[in-house]
Amino acid sequence: MINTITKPKKSGIYFTQQTEDAIIKYNKSQDFEVKNKIYDNEIHYAFFKLTENIIHTFKFYYTEVDNIEDLQHEVITFLLSKIHLYDHKKNLQDRFRNIITKEFKEEYELNFEEYVGEVDRVTQSQINDFMLPLVISDECRDKLSKLTPPKAYSYFGTIAKRYLILYNTKNYKKRVDSVPVEELEQDETYSYLIDEPTKNEFLSTYIDRFVEHCSSNIYELFPKEYDAQIADAILELFRKRENIDIFNKKALYIYIREIVDAKTPKITKIANQLYSIFKGGYISYLENGYIKF
Repeated sequence: MINTITKPKKSGIYFTQQTEDAIIKYNKSQDFEVKNKIYDNEIHYAFFKLTENIIHTFKFYYTEVDNIEDLQHEVITFLLSKIHLYDHKKNLQDRFRNIITKEFKEEYELNFEEYVGEVDRVTQSQINDFMLPLVISDECRDKLSKLTPPKAYSYFGTIAKRYLILYNTKNYKKRVDSVPVEELEQDETYSYLIDEPTKNEFLSTYIDRFVEHCSSNIYELFPKEYDAQIADAILELFRKRENIDIFNKKALYIYIREIVDAKTPKITKIANQLYSIFKGGYISYLENGYIKF
């Protein structure tokens, strides 16, 4: 079922909206032959590229199988075994419940799954409308306002990474028990596997691109010379982030004022503008797998 690789004809983006739609169609169908055709023609290539990119990006190279392709086959099979769990309505119902009852310890008497009814895809307007009658604190509502419809790319990417983290950690421990320390120290992925891969790797890559984008377009983003100077001072924090030990708010404002003479409200205003650019681009990066501002 997972041997044939059908590449998309028109787009270089491997995990598209068409892929997500296909996953929903796959889960709705009760016909094995139909499901098999949907998977082969519309889903498998996306799973193939997703697992390939994750394995090589995070260097998940500790494996009991003969080669990386066999490991990739295992991960794809695991994703296929979990594909039925991808459900917009249930996912959001769980997120509503967890935020309201577990994080904020408040009452949650409604049910998002019942509210949206028989729909294949949840929209942002449905999420927003559902929140309106909820009797919750302002802090809780603010947290809920950040909820967005689930994305298949993020969902299956997270599953694949968790599987590989556990798989590689287990095999790395076997290697630790069987080879000299000197050999481990020469291993390119030694320190990487000691510190389990998380979104930090994605975030670091994104920050570099964010700084590059804002620096290259700073006068388009901030036409006023003074605003551009403040923005560049803030970006300098990102450029030197590895060398900055103190990250409390007051210290950072002082650091910025050492670069450019500006009052706190003005710094805050420019920082908020940069954050808006940062947030929009990062969410898109996590959901789609590529950076676009």
